[in-house]
Amino acid sequence: MKTPVKDTDAMIAGMHPHLQPGEFAFVVWPEDKPWPKGTRASCVEDEGLSLIVPISAAPQGAVAMRCITLQVHSSLEGVGLTAAVSSALAGAGIPANMVAGYHHDHVYVPSGCSQDAMRILQDLQRSSK
Repeated sequence: MKTPVKDTDAMIAGMHPHLQPGEFAFVVWPEDKPWPKGTRASCVEDEGLSLIVPISAAPQGAVAMRCITLQVHSSLEGVGLTAAVSSALAGAGIPANMVAGYHHDHVYVPSGCSQDAMRILQDLQRSSK
């Protein structure tokens, strides 16, 4: 198992963004209803259960999102990766919804912005080497 990366510059230099296949949506889901196959993440909020589900399981009108996985095993104690990624995308007017897993960070962007987001994140990665 790889050691998690904690240094900010090393996290950015090693992030190797990867655009995941498929489209997803953030939805509020009934707690008593089974989760759709392919659910990517969950979050319990005061207002209810939020899920990230395949777009096919989302209600009509949901915002279609693409997932970009940052291929660096960032430390849960690392500082700055989320800020650098979200700032770079914000500078281009691209909404970024960050989700952290144990091994990787994931950025959900509107589907129509995914190619631009990939280019920006690849440029960010190259500039930090």
